[in-house]
Amino acid sequence: MTDQPADRRILWTPTPERAAASTLARYIRTLEDRRGLTFGSYQELWDWSVTDLDGFWRSIIDFFDLPVANLTEVIGARSMPGAEWCPGATTNMAGHILRHGAERPGQEALVLHSQTFERQSIDWATLCGRVGALQRNLRQMGVRPGDRVAAILPNTPEAIVTFLATASLGAVFSICAPDMGRTAIVDRFHQIRPKVLIVQDAYMHGDRRMDRAELCTGIADALPGLAHRVMVGAMGPVPGGWTDWQELMRDPCPPEVVQVPFSHPIWIVYSSGTTGNPKPIVHGHGGVMLEGAKQSLHQDIDLGDRFCWLTSSGWIMWNIQLTALSLGATVAIFDGAPHHPDMLAVWRMVAEERLTYFGAGAAFLMACQKQGVRPGEALDLSALESLGSTGSPLSQEGYDWVYSAVKPDVWLAPISGGTDIAGAFVLGNPMLPVRAGEMQCRALGNAVRAFDDSGAEVIGQVGELVCTAPLPSMPLYFWGDEDGSRLRESYFETYPGVWCHGDWIEFTPEGGSVIYGRSDATINRRGLRLGSSEIYRAVEGLDEVVDSLVVDLEFLGRDSFMALFVVPRSGALDDALRERIRLAIRESVSARFLPDDIVAIAEVPRTLSGKKLEVPVKKLLLGGDPDKVVNRDSMANPESFDAFLRYAADRAPAAG
Repeated sequence: MTDQPADRRILWTPTPERAAASTLARYIRTLEDRRGLTFGSYQELWDWSVTDLDGFWRSIIDFFDLPVANLTEVIGARSMPGAEWCPGATTNMAGHILRHGAERPGQEALVLHSQTFERQSIDWATLCGRVGALQRNLRQMGVRPGDRVAAILPNTPEAIVTFLATASLGAVFSICAPDMGRTAIVDRFHQIRPKVLIVQDAYMHGDRRMDRAELCTGIADALPGLAHRVMVGAMGPVPGGWTDWQELMRDPCPPEVVQVPFSHPIWIVYSSGTTGNPKPIVHGHGGVMLEGAKQSLHQDIDLGDRFCWLTSSGWIMWNIQLTALSLGATVAIFDGAPHHPDMLAVWRMVAEERLTYFGAGAAFLMACQKQGVRPGEALDLSALESLGSTGSPLSQEGYDWVYSAVKPDVWLAPISGGTDIAGAFVLGNPMLPVRAGEMQCRALGNAVRAFDDSGAEVIGQVGELVCTAPLPSMPLYFWGDEDGSRLRESYFETYPGVWCHGDWIEFTPEGGSVIYGRSDATINRRGLRLGSSEIYRAVEGLDEVVDSLVVDLEFLGRDSFMALFVVPRSGALDDALRERIRLAIRESVSARFLPDDIVAIAEVPRTLSGKKLEVPVKKLLLGGDPDKVVNRDSMANPESFDAFLRYAADRAPAAG
């Protein structure tokens, strides 16, 4: 690891007026008025929030007037995993969102900017009418609480309508982006056995038409127990065997909301490990609702804001749009290639829609910087107050670009969290200054710390990101993980009873933080995470490939660089085989996960038990000491590591 970045310049400081007007400041004043609690600093507030879990989360329920009925205690059992939140209480997050249909029927709920469809503006009454229509039809299809409704849809209003109709019934929602490959989608949905599948026939990505009807039919055929197929005909008539979405949208009606237990499943999202199928992570209605409300304090989102996060439907940031909706913000959706016709395409939407909050992956912001884009000079961004970033670490150069090329007085508030918790560990604070390269604070209610290898907390040096107290949005369980063993292995094996997230992080004495990248073998491509096992399945399915090993060399201040090492059956790796490997990954997984380099090796380094040594190879290629990253006595084939020493010395762009 490297030392903390030396440049800690303050780039932005809130005016006293802005700090005082923030939702977080209002929350702090409410704590004093209603509970007699006063805090001399944010650190004191955070300490209270992670010590008095019952008091803190009860204050979030009260402050945001969250619909939690029959509430007696906020937290029962406190074990990790297995914490019990709001036992006996009932709620429904979809109902929390849909209340705006009655309260603000004529106000704009969604705005769509799409390369497939024309611009759309949808008010709350229209949105709720569509949700009610789909809900009625899902009931007629036999969907009941606990049933799964799956979708292969872009980031469109149809996807949001599908979620709201599903969740309002107490059914469980799951979505994959349509640019994912057949194998990757089937591996996810086959585990959860949906009753209904909703897809879109085609979409435009820039000037390219992407036909998906045949792919979706093949996926539907591979799903056991699937009872109904629905297709959005974006570019043509719906083929036989599919119900037309438009037929279901006839006769809009008010939706009905089924009250469910606080921890009733709301959705299934996926995060991949290095072995086995993608992990189907189940979150609950109440936990997601509480975490989203709490996070809005750190994002300063409120009624009347105009919000957009540039996201694929397959990224957890898609789900963050739902929190903004629940707060009454207007959500702007960008559906298409963000670089078409040029890198200003998304920024034009930000200007035209007068967005107050815009978020994107760090990779998008860095791509704008590298191409010399200066949106603040080309467009009117006077309405923009806040800018978010996540997915990978944003470098100090990225911070500088934002303040020089976007807007000098914008509040830049990067966040870092994950699919696993449907939220953030470290993020922004509208009442504190922004320093170059740092996230401002630890999230309230989140006992996040950095541990060294011995499990001791460290400040001022890089350690493992851990969480030492339960969060309401931690996974309820993994679908199909009957004994909970896979859940425990995923998060609680490194430090028993403590959540270990798999990120390298450093906390400053003042409470700021720097994320340095993944500490495990998970591949993180611009915020979309994938297990190496899915790459192996595609690559090693080729007769010409005997074995393989893949690492993602993500680290602070460097571009993500994915290196794929293969053992060719013939011993030779030519351009034709490289192209077949890329095609296999593109078709089975996604074009987002094409390797930056494909290298031939004689054999894959393995432990004595046969496990691929992905993490030691990754540490080596990130500049680790060869004598410390692996114990060769524990290897089945220690000489195989020499190939990676040569690669690190001669070719690896991230080494050193």
